Amino acid sequence: MTGTGEATASHPRPVRILHLEDSRVDHALVKFALQRSQLPNEITLVDTMEDFRRELQSGRHEIVLADYHLPGFTGLDAWDAACKLGIQIPFVILSGAIGETAAVDAMHRGVSDYLLKDSMHRLAHVVQRALEISDARRAKARADAELAESRQRLAELAEHLQTSIEQERADIAREIHDDIGGALAAVKLDLAWVGRRANDSEMQRHVNTALDMVQHALGASQRIMMNLRPPILDQGLVAAVVWLAQNFERRTGLRVHVRRTAERIEVPRDVQLVAYRTAQEAMTNVAKHAQGASHVEIDLNDGEGVLTLEVSDNGPGLDASALRKDKSFGLLGLRERAAKVGGWLDVSSSSRGTSVILSVPLPSGDTLPPPAEHKEAHDQGDFV
Repeated sequence: MTGTGEATASHPRPVRILHLEDSRVDHALVKFALQRSQLPNEITLVDTMEDFRRELQSGRHEIVLADYHLPGFTGLDAWDAACKLGIQIPFVILSGAIGETAAVDAMHRGVSDYLLKDSMHRLAHVVQRALEISDARRAKARADAELAESRQRLAELAEHLQTSIEQERADIAREIHDDIGGALAAVKLDLAWVGRRANDSEMQRHVNTALDMVQHALGASQRIMMNLRPPILDQGLVAAVVWLAQNFERRTGLRVHVRRTAERIEVPRDVQLVAYRTAQEAMTNVAKHAQGASHVEIDLNDGEGVLTLEVSDNGPGLDASALRKDKSFGLLGLRERAAKVGGWLDVSSSSRGTSVILSVPLPSGDTLPPPAEHKEAHDQGDFV
């Protein structure tokens, strides 16, 4: 049974309503209430669960009005059937005597609204409100899905860029070692040869000056290469972090203490790189922002199947706004790195100092990759 209302300027098309009701009198009352409110509609009446499911699956209807007491089932049974079919549609319970407990239960289970049949004059308002809420929820769901997709694309782009950066760093480090480092080492040997054979004191002085400059260039090349892609990473995470701490201590004069649960902590290579870059960035931030700090503590722990790296200083700390500022790309990049290996990054700061904590769940021991063999390709001895 179908009734059609007239469209108006404010309602350009009728609302398609599926009415689950076993009483023809109550159905007529619903049609009259909708007609009186001048809500244009196309209403279809069904009174069995089989017909209800068939009409629901047709996709023709925008909202369901359901009696609560029906022969052999209830309006909530119909709502459950719609949920099992995966059909999200505004659902309003109409009843002559629905109890408060049943009404609360219906709302908790996701029903849009309920209306007593002696308040039928409010039916159009309830229908319109349910449709508006449903439209808002669908819009939010679409926006959430688009946002999640956008975030996923950005995360994939960040991962691609980071992988490209690391590869580029390794390539540049290799070129510095093989080309620039090799050329400088050869020049140094030739200058030393000339110096040993130079009889003129002025020539000897120039040769010595040139040797000093070459040695300086060799040192600079080595530092650049080690910052780009430290070969010590091939010796494991602990060795790499200790080397990083020692260099930071020499460069800044701050005392750095490294605590670790073992001299060698086996972690996947991607986790190793994330932990190393986190320690590197955290110590860079100490040098930039922790004026007045006197020491840095680094804690490496792989207990309970989680790798934890904590870098703490005793500086004056950072305020909350500094931690949340839009251009904190260093911390943002660290968080992205941590997320890509299934971990997370926490930053806390107070007047007693700042701590950067990386946590990454580790795979079981039998799934860890074999430890990397020690490589000599970039041994600093090649530069001297």
